Amino acid sequence: MKFLHTMIRVKNIEKSLDFYQNLLGLKIQDKKTLDDCELYFLAEYDGAPEIELTNNFETPEGGYENGSCFGHFAFATDSMDEFSKHLKETGYDFLYEPYELTLKAADGSEKIKKIAFVKDPDGNEIEIIQK
Repeated sequence: MKFLHTMIRVKNIEKSLDFYQNLLGLKIQDKKTLDDCELYFLAEYDGAPEIELTNNFETPEGGYENGSCFGHFAFATDSMDEFSKHLKETGYDFLYEPYELTLKAADGSEKIKKIAFVKDPDGNEIEIIQK
């Protein structure tokens, strides 16, 4: 079994494509047009798991409601400082500024990770984790 993609509905495809391509660096791998919508498949590289952005031709005026079951997408960055700079340059803001999180492994060892959160144009949370 191989994980292929996850789908989210978007209110404004241009804003969503800008966010996922220009801020997160994903590339359009495929695009399909159906009778009632367009599907954009984005990934870091060909063959990687994708995020499918669904642009329905008849979108509710207020957009879509995020359910209480979905949490967030997570992306890795080599440098939180470089990501922070890029975030500001592309006109986005943090939902939660970078902070350190201490994680305990099963063997009792501890790892400190630097994480932050942003929101996409539809309010979906994106966790950024420094490698």
